[in-house]
Amino acid sequence: MPDESKLQQLGLKLFEINAFKFGDFQMKVGINSPVYFDLRVIVSHPDVMDTLADLLTEFIADTKLNTTGVHLCGVPYTALPVATLISIKGNKPMLIRRKEAKKYGTKKLIEGKFNAGDKCLIIEDVVTSGSSILETVEDLRSEGLVVTDAIVVVDREQGGVQNTEEQGVRMHSLFTLSYLMKVLLEAKRIEESTVKAVAKYISGCQIRSDGSFMKNGTKVVNELSRTGMSFEARADLAKCPLAKELLKLIATKKTTLCLAADLTTAEEILNIAEAAGPYICLLKTHCDIVTDFSEQFVRSLQSLAQKHNFMLLEDRKFADIGHTVSQQYTGGLHRIADWADLVTVHSLPGQGVLKGLKSAIAGDRPMASRGVFLLAQMSTEGALTDEKYSAATMKMATEMDTDFVAGIVCQNKDLVAPPGLLQLTPGVKLEEGVDGLGQLYDSPERVVKERGADICVVGRGILSSKTPAETSRIYRDRLWEAYLDRINVDKNDASSD
Repeated sequence: MPDESKLQQLGLKLFEINAFKFGDFQMKVGINSPVYFDLRVIVSHPDVMDTLADLLTEFIADTKLNTTGVHLCGVPYTALPVATLISIKGNKPMLIRRKEAKKYGTKKLIEGKFNAGDKCLIIEDVVTSGSSILETVEDLRSEGLVVTDAIVVVDREQGGVQNTEEQGVRMHSLFTLSYLMKVLLEAKRIEESTVKAVAKYISGCQIRSDGSFMKNGTKVVNELSRTGMSFEARADLAKCPLAKELLKLIATKKTTLCLAADLTTAEEILNIAEAAGPYICLLKTHCDIVTDFSEQFVRSLQSLAQKHNFMLLEDRKFADIGHTVSQQYTGGLHRIADWADLVTVHSLPGQGVLKGLKSAIAGDRPMASRGVFLLAQMSTEGALTDEKYSAATMKMATEMDTDFVAGIVCQNKDLVAPPGLLQLTPGVKLEEGVDGLGQLYDSPERVVKERGADICVVGRGILSSKTPAETSRIYRDRLWEAYLDRINVDKNDASSD
């Protein structure tokens, strides 16, 4: 076997680059999983590709397979670049299997030079049921090639070994899911409860070669579903350091309330922050509507945030090219990056908007002290943020700047799967309805339990109250009770923590 320390380092690196993640994911075989592997991202990390190819080359040698004159064939498409590197490093000939035969030219299904009777070794990235391996094996064998073994990066341990063996193919895996969970646990990247939840899922959901599921006679429960997990447990799975701290703050203070302090004078904002401060986790501002904005105001606001233990969210909604947003973030009258823990960002400009914001603060302050909420959906009638836009926003959050994105602004619990991301939902009021400007309002219970909100934004419901402190307390309590109902925690037990 390859060096143990190198295997562990690679396992941790795959987690860091988001090649596997925790949440609630629809699998190819039709079931939902609390763990998802996406090794396609490694093509953006040449160092990881190189290390993986070296370890696989060494692993193949250690399996003591007779690879003399044996062809390699990567299962399309993710395994193709990995197989190519192994071919080069090990000086082994390679074949390419098309997913469907060409309708022109030679019309070949298998590309490369080979003869009937030649042996071929399969290279695959991730195996669940083994169906992709068996599809490739069938096509190779139809051309007269002999296939008896497959090398796999990760075995999810859900029946792949048994299913491929039934078809005469031995599967050899560099990693198993259990091993990777053990590595993360020992490195203190996850809690033991997470390991146990995944182990329970694996044992309860085995997949037969015909595609049917072994579920112990019952539906498999994903215990790592975002909306079913506690904030404490989710903090462990957050990739963004600020999200991790915010999750811990919420759990400690027992509040999911964000106050939208949409007021126009410094005095009004400071007064409402003092009154509501004990009951909120976030104070949301619009600094460009404050008529007497000043450095003294910022210092006073930060002092209140520290006193009452809440974070500051500037609802700037950055939406320009990277160079421009970097200047808007750090410069001008407001110098937002100096005081706002979090900012809101439109995903419309693409990845460049996040790169611009990150570059603006790199070197000046710890990245861990800043984060963003990406806007995927809006709570106004007729908003143009459709499903395609929302899905693209989630892709930015989970595949690009995962250490900078703390959460998503949206209305739909199914949109935000990773438990390490926070769902921030505006439009919360004790009485549901629509205002004169098209703003939709839902009750605390509906927003938390049906819409899946982690942090709920309340504005006029508190700002217009004659007793803002008491009203804030009422919102906090109803939101927290709804959260406890959502994760099925006994309120009496929770209140004694």
